[in-house]
Amino acid sequence: MSAAPKDRFKPVKSILVSQPKPTDANSPYLLLAEKYKLKIDFRQFIKVEPVPPKEFRKQKIDILKHTAIIFTSRNAIDHFFAICKEFKIEMPAEMKYFCISDQTAHYLQKYIVIRKRKLFVGQKTAEDLFDYFKKHKSEKYLFPCSDIRKDDIPGYMEKHGISFTEAIIYHTVAADLSDLADVKYDILAFFSPSGIKSLKQNFPDFEQGNTRIAAFGPTTAQAVRDMDLILDIEAPMPNAPSMTGALELYIKKANNL
Repeated sequence: MSAAPKDRFKPVKSILVSQPKPTDANSPYLLLAEKYKLKIDFRQFIKVEPVPPKEFRKQKIDILKHTAIIFTSRNAIDHFFAICKEFKIEMPAEMKYFCISDQTAHYLQKYIVIRKRKLFVGQKTAEDLFDYFKKHKSEKYLFPCSDIRKDDIPGYMEKHGISFTEAIIYHTVAADLSDLADVKYDILAFFSPSGIKSLKQNFPDFEQGNTRIAAFGPTTAQAVRDMDLILDIEAPMPNAPSMTGALELYIKKANNL
């Protein structure tokens, strides 16, 4: 957790998490709420919208000219196969798939039956896939993604001269949060720069005051600072690898527990 100014450690009773409500009854957030008698609400600050077929066509991408596809999220999988359905494209059996995590790979099976030798899976981050890209340098990769994405995969491909095409198949846009205009929370928790951007888009006159801001990941933390907001809680940190861990450390101090 980054060091917040001493006068920022005020008691915490409510938190708004900018993610969908967890379905697991043992979610760390729900356990945190129960343990410290907190009100924790969940609300997505961003939403995704599909790229219309006409707009995709303008990108002039021939999907079947590629030999491998990189998937980094469920959104990418859903929107990619929606495009394929629209253009009546079927994936050939020899197509290879590179998925960022087990969860992503498992979700992919919603659409296709995958041969194990055609599937390459990372642990959690894009960097986990780099060794696979290196071993399979001759593939022609397709990277279906949002108009807002990290630079790690394109950066690696360009640096190592690996053939890849970026296909923008969905847009990440700010969700309508107008119903939250008069609702106050002690802590707002963010997980992406897009979430911070959505806060400012929805509430251009937002004044932070005593509202504490928590950010997960360095790019999210930087987005908070770029908006001239005070970053009170930062994760991951060595003593708090998760957002809930960082929140708990802060709450213990702020609530004198």
